[in-house]
Amino acid sequence: MAKVILINGSPRKDQCTGTALDEMIKVFNEEGVETELIQIGGRDIRGCVACGWCMKNGECVVDDIVNEVGAKLEKADGIVVGSPVYYSSPNGTLISFLDRLFYSARYDMHMKVGAAVVSARRGGTTAAFDVLNKYFSISGMPIATSTYWNQVHGFTAEDVKKDAEGLQTMRNLARNMAFMMKAIADAKEKYGMPEAEHDSFTSFPDGK
Repeated sequence: MAKVILINGSPRKDQCTGTALDEMIKVFNEEGVETELIQIGGRDIRGCVACGWCMKNGECVVDDIVNEVGAKLEKADGIVVGSPVYYSSPNGTLISFLDRLFYSARYDMHMKVGAAVVSARRGGTTAAFDVLNKYFSISGMPIATSTYWNQVHGFTAEDVKKDAEGLQTMRNLARNMAFMMKAIADAKEKYGMPEAEHDSFTSFPDGK
């Protein structure tokens, strides 16, 4: 059975972002995909300090929720990251969490499916959406898409429940993501995983 982890980056766990993620969970359940929802918003999560400890030890030097989720993500087939929009960006707590999660993970995220979900009253969604997708694209992760950008609109959960197109987008996103995780698992059995090269590291130490 495929498994997906859903991250709620909003400190208001039952509001707009949570409503969008709940809509996806309903579809994942219908598709036979195991889900785990993890609340990140509202936690005290420090940012990366570039100490390099994780490169030797396989986890972050700060032993908190980042390492807990990292261990779970290693066994999962995909991850959904949801965030409210703060100044046209994901909120700071979530950024700190994702920076440390993706940098400290020493296992290969190649071919795990990623999806970003954003919520806003009005504007800034596409800019925040773009930031979140960068974590997936640098990690060799296929990005799940929907029938519109993965966003919902509203100031409260009740507003989001009236956003018929937004909720439809969440349902289609979950269906597409379930299909991708299952298809990748089948292809892995039939063809194996694509090879990823990691030998080249361009830094221009001699200024050339």
